[in-house]
Amino acid sequence: MATDLRLKADLIDKDIKKAQTLPASFYRNEASFEQAREKVFARSWQFVADADRLTVPGQVLPLSILPGYIDEPIIISRSHDDKLQCLSNVCTHRGNLLVEGECHAQNLRCRYHGRRFGLDGQMISTPGFENVEDFPTKKDNLACVPFGNWDKLLFAAINPAFSFEDVIGPMKERLSWLPLNEFEFDASRSQDYIVKANWALYCDNYLEGFHIPYVHPALAAAVDCKDYHTELYRYSNLQIGVALNPADAFDLPKSSPDYGKNIAAYYYWLFPNMMFNFYPWGLSLNVVVPLAKDRTRITYLTYIWDESKLAIGAGANVDKTEREDENIIEQVQKGVQSHFYDRGRYSPEWEAGPHHFHQLLTEFLA
Repeated sequence: MATDLRLKADLIDKDIKKAQTLPASFYRNEASFEQAREKVFARSWQFVADADRLTVPGQVLPLSILPGYIDEPIIISRSHDDKLQCLSNVCTHRGNLLVEGECHAQNLRCRYHGRRFGLDGQMISTPGFENVEDFPTKKDNLACVPFGNWDKLLFAAINPAFSFEDVIGPMKERLSWLPLNEFEFDASRSQDYIVKANWALYCDNYLEGFHIPYVHPALAAAVDCKDYHTELYRYSNLQIGVALNPADAFDLPKSSPDYGKNIAAYYYWLFPNMMFNFYPWGLSLNVVVPLAKDRTRITYLTYIWDESKLAIGAGANVDKTEREDENIIEQVQKGVQSHFYDRGRYSPEWEAGPHHFHQLLTEFLA
């Protein structure tokens, strides 16, 4: 069945009981992959670093927003008055990359033609421009990059279609009791995975617990699949896993709205591609990076809060769970190539997450 590759705003019916899923052509089409770069990812927020990498004034950290797909060069620095800020890492003279490595600096100097900038991005000096008219202007300063943080976690955007608070707010409020600044990055438990599938298929799979009993037997033995549920927000959603064994659950404070419940895990998805998986041991932060229409990098970043709980409950064996997900997602990627498959239907009980995601995609890509 031929399908119009243009995603119309009303393609996904708002009523999940009537709606059909995204067409298979979306997951295999090069145009859809390219359109998402500017219409979805350049207009959303992305995790870039944690503040532990910038502890003293004068530290400068060059990064990229979504390396491998967006590749927008930025600088995060801690100013001399001890404030974090985010700037473009492109010299306003001829476009040279300004900072090439992590460093301490009083100011920033382009090694191409000597233009200097303060850590606030203001141009300080530029050799050879003495006789230029109407110079300098605001355009000669480094561009300020939209920037936000949740405690130590730092985020940036290019041209966001919504505020940082719009996307981070529900998670920040629900988990305000968590001492994020005590979470320590563990490089030994952090790694990249390559999945031979479209990035959106990975998100589809993450956003529903429907597959857990069939794909993840160990996880199904740790959480109560009958009590697994999803909460939807404007640009995010939350899946809550309830522990079958109360000993595997969070020790929630009375200030938590979930106090008294045996919460095994909070699975937060932030549009379009970030997953914050909170377990009693800490946080597994997953960033989904499109590399090609049928190739995706998953960056797993591990932050430990209580190492003694790593082997228990829903948060145990996350690497095994990831490999099980990869296997099934790669099978789906092969399946959507079929001439005999176009669109499916949603389970109203289990697939509110994918339905929400698909509505957002059509909203941004229409």
